[in-house]
Amino acid sequence: MRVRVEPDRCQGHTLCSMIAPGWFTLDDVDGHASAPDEDVPEELQDKVREAVRTCPEQAITMLADMFDGNVPAAEDD
Repeated sequence: MRVRVEPDRCQGHTLCSMIAPGWFTLDDVDGHASAPDEDVPEELQDKVREAVRTCPEQAITMLADMFDGNVPAAEDD
């Protein structure tokens, strides 16, 4: 699971960093949140999901795992 913070939507409410301080960081200048571009560790996933749901600006997007390493079989026509 990965998340992305949309900088144009974030208004710096700081809820995400209060809920999941180990994942979201706030910019010192404008207070806008950011998140690492990597998989959320399993132990933080519940808190990060809560932060996604709680964001008043809906600025945090949860990204589905796009590729799990398995290539789907071709369909027979």
